[in-house]
Parts: sequence; structure tokens; C-alpha cells
Amino acid sequence: MTLHRHKPLYAPRGAVATSQPLAASAGLDVLRRGGNAVDAAIAAAVALTVVQPGSNDIGGDLFAIVWDGSRPHGLNASGRSPATLTPDRVPGGMPERGWLPVTVPGAPAGWRDLHARFGALPFADLFTDAIAYAERGYPVSPEVARAWDRSVAQYACLHGEEYAEWGRIFTVDGGRAPRAGERWANPGAARTLRLIAETGASAFYTGEVASALAEHAARTGGLVTVDDLAAHTSTWVEPISVGYRGHEVWELPPNGQGVAALIALGILDGVDLAALPPAERLHWQIEAMKLGFADAFEYVADPDRVLVPPAALLTPRYLATRRSEIGEKAAVPAPGDPARGGTVYLCTADAGGLMVSLIQSNYMGFGSFVAVPGYGFGLQNRGLGFRPEPDHPNGIGPSRRPFHTIIPGFLTRDGVPVGPFGVMGGHMQPQGHLQVIASTVDGLDPQAALGAPRWYWQTGRAVLIEDGLADAAALSDLERRGHQLTVGREPSAFGYGQAIWRLPDGGYVAGSEPRADGSAVGY
Repeated sequence: MTLHRHKPLYAPRGAVATSQPLAASAGLDVLRRGGNAVDAAIAAAVALTVVQPGSNDIGGDLFAIVWDGSRPHGLNASGRSPATLTPDRVPGGMPERGWLPVTVPGAPAGWRDLHARFGALPFADLFTDAIAYAERGYPVSPEVARAWDRSVAQYACLHGEEYAEWGRIFTVDGGRAPRAGERWANPGAARTLRLIAETGASAFYTGEVASALAEHAARTGGLVTVDDLAAHTSTWVEPISVGYRGHEVWELPPNGQGVAALIALGILDGVDLAALPPAERLHWQIEAMKLGFADAFEYVADPDRVLVPPAALLTPRYLATRRSEIGEKAAVPAPGDPARGGTVYLCTADAGGLMVSLIQSNYMGFGSFVAVPGYGFGLQNRGLGFRPEPDHPNGIGPSRRPFHTIIPGFLTRDGVPVGPFGVMGGHMQPQGHLQVIASTVDGLDPQAALGAPRWYWQTGRAVLIEDGLADAAALSDLERRGHQLTVGREPSAFGYGQAIWRLPDGGYVAGSEPRADGSAVGY
């Protein structure tokens, strides 16, 4: 069974695909005004902080891959932990919510740094739609409203001064979430976005917003200081890749989990999946993904602390060794407990061949549930990605980037760009990358690849599946192999993706996640 809510978009000059239509329109407007794909990606990303709160915010992080016409460039715009965060601060392990898991937000600097290197229009011009939606309001879309309602139920269990501002910003009528179609505005976010636009993000890291954030932290038990904010920098990185059936799949190196997808695809590149019956094909995919996660959980850390370089995990010899470990039965993977996240993914492409794969996120919905009074935004809880073992490369410590779930992807063939892609949703992301790429190489257009039923490995031998993934006989065979299958009824469990592919004779074909509210638009 395939989800048929969307048809593929064909566009001759440019395209934007996001998980919320108003953000896609913001990006398209920038293309029409003469902006390039990077300008459009920034405009869409900024708009998403307003129109899809609970998946991302001004206080979140960002990663991106930019295809400049001849090669990919990677941007790691994730933040670091406070300089005073030490293991003794969290003796019982990192809590999910509150100030302790808050790391420095990297998204505003990411917008600035993408624009400084590749942008065409003035930086402030890319904030127009987002500021308008924040000031005047917009009708909340259905899937956003549904996720928001779940988050409000989680918020009701939190108590303390540090959480109070979140309720003032993100609830209405005494404590509920906005309903689908209900108009919601966030004037505080408009104020912050205007400051970022006018100062090139300096107000956020060394000015008015930084002071307000640090003062709120000091008053309510947080560790983030003005020095932590002023010290933040993005990092331009070289993307990493692996071959898969005549294509090259590109991801960013740690501290993101993109290497998990590459390991799995590299393992599968040595298997003739097309010749296998459906159950065995799915078995190989799931088991390869488990091995990818096992290595990612063990080795992914702050780039300054990585002990095993990602290239060592992608050599043909190592991948062949891992491939030989897959047997007839479902195996129990090495350490790791995949969890769902709160993220947005978007991609853009322009008439000049510039293409962008961008992902930004809080984490676990609204992140920490800590918000900055008067400025309309919440803060991520990415510190939860640290490991509790102090001697682990990804252990809790000061001024470190934690393990990140969010990963942008890019696909090429013989060095020629196919296009940007991504699937958001915690540890579903590399699993979604694997499944979308496998479907694409099998010949599906991006919309059909995004609409195909998915599986989601959770932990141990437990696998969540969508209706229509396989017939009864194939599912029975998977269970015989030891997979513990459960049909998932919550669409967001299987991630939300977007993709844009170049057409052979020019132009693009784009797809947007049918499980979400989003759309692909073009001109």
C-alpha cells in the first residue's frame, strides 16, 4: 500500500519542499524574487520556527548540505554544552526536560553562515514571511495541532519556574494547544526574528537576546551564560559518502548520526536485494540498520573528541565484515535505545543548479520546555544526546557538542547531482534515509518513495511496521526469523521526509511527506 495524498511536483526552474505549506511558500517567494536555493532554504527554515513549533524553534540546532553546482559542502550548526556542565551536575543521568539538557542554540548562526557563504538577497529580506506570521498569526495546520496537543499533555506534568514562560507562549485559553485552523500568533518570536535579521544574528549571541537568555538561566537554575553564547561558532565540514548501487549517498560526519545510514547502505551494497523475496529483503535492511546504529552509538561524538574517524567505519573491508555478521535470524544490537525526536527537514533547488538539504530541530517535540521571557522561543534539550559514562567520547562534559539525531542527505550518481533528501524524526532518520534511497534506486519518483510504507526498528528485535509494508506470508516469515512486529498507528513514528531530484533534461521533480501537512512547490 502507498500513501496517495500527494502527487509528485514537476517544476522547470526551482522547487521547495517542506513539512508545512506556509514555509514552502516563503521559500518559493524568495526564489521568485531572485533569490537562490540557499536564500529560499533560510526563508523556509525561519518560517518553520513559527508555523511548526514543537518540531523546531529559534532555540534549536541546524545542519545542512549545499550542492554548489560541482560538489557538496556541509555545515554543522549545532551548539555546545555550557562551560560549567560537568558529570557531577547530573549524578542521576541527564533529565529529559528543564535547563540541564539545554545546549547553545545553533540555528540563528547557521542561517547567518549559510547566507554569508552562498546567499544572494539581503539577509533581512529572508525573514519577511516568518515575522509576519509571528506578528499577525496564522491558522495552525492539522498535524502540527495534533503534535502540539500531545506536547501540552507532557507539559502539564512539569512544575517549576523554569517552565512557566513556555505555557504563556505556547498554550491558549488557560492551558490548551491551538486547534487545527485556529489562528495563533507569537509576537515575542517576531521581536527575536527581527533582531536576528537586523543584526546578522549578533543580537542573539552577544546582544539583547543573549543577555535575556543568560539572565533567565541564572534566575531559574540554568547553566548557559553570555560567555557560552558569545563563544558559539558553526563549522564547515566535508560531507562523507558511501556507494550504493551506482550512486553516492552523502551525509555529514559526526556529531550527527548520518554515518549509521551510510554503514547500513554500504552493507546492503554488497547484497542483491532485488533478487531476494520480500521478507528476506526487509530482514537484510533491518539487520544492516541495527549494525549501523550499533556503531553510531559507540563512536559518534563531538568532532573534537571522536576516537574512530567515520572513514574507518566505511571501508570496504569493514563493511564486508559487518555484512558477514547478518544471519538468518534477527539479532539483538549493541548498546542504544532509539527514541523519537522533534525536527523539520526541507530542501530547495534553483535554476542555476544550487541545491540545499537542511534540517533543524529542538528534540523530543518542544525540547526542554524552557522558553525565554519576552522573546517567544523555546530551547532545545540536545544535551540528552550525551552518554552518562564520563570516559566515553560522547560523555557529559563542558563545551561539547552531543550526539545528534538530525541529518540532511544528498544523492549523486557518478558525481552528478541527483538531489537533496531527508527524513526527520529522531532515530527514524537514518532508517528513513535507507528506505527512501532504496526505493529511489529501485525507480520510484520522490513522492512515491516518500509515500511507500515504512518500518522502524525500535530496540532489540522490536520493529514497528506500517500497514501494507508486506503481505501476510512475508510478515509471517519475518516473525519466524525472530522479528517482533507491531503495526504502528501513529504516522509520525515513521518520520516526515522531503526530496527533490534533478530531471535529466533540466528542471526538478519533488515530493513531500504524505504523513505530514507539508507540500512541494515550484515554478
